[in-house]
Amino acid sequence: MTEELTKEERVLRMMKKVLTNVARDTHAKWGSAHPLSQETVEGIRDCLALIVARERELAEEHGRPMNMRPRFIDEPQKEVVVPIDKASLRGGKQTD
Repeated sequence: MTEELTKEERVLRMMKKVLTNVARDTHAKWGSAHPLSQETVEGIRDCLALIVARERELAEEHGRPMNMRPRFIDEPQKEVVVPIDKASLRGGKQTD
């Protein structure tokens, strides 16, 4: 990112990273009891939802897009939209 993040944005980013690391580190194997209570898990989800909502607000205020995602170096930067014809999905038969 070429723009420097505000202190609030840096705090939100770090909190999101810490909360997702806690969730990842405490993930229970299938059939095992989860080490965190259901209330704590829901609290983490609620916190993450609030963080994302505030990140969106700040991005809108600063005119930044919220479509950031990891990309491979050789990945095209522009998405390609492929139109789908309903008739081709039915094997060329029209049933309407």
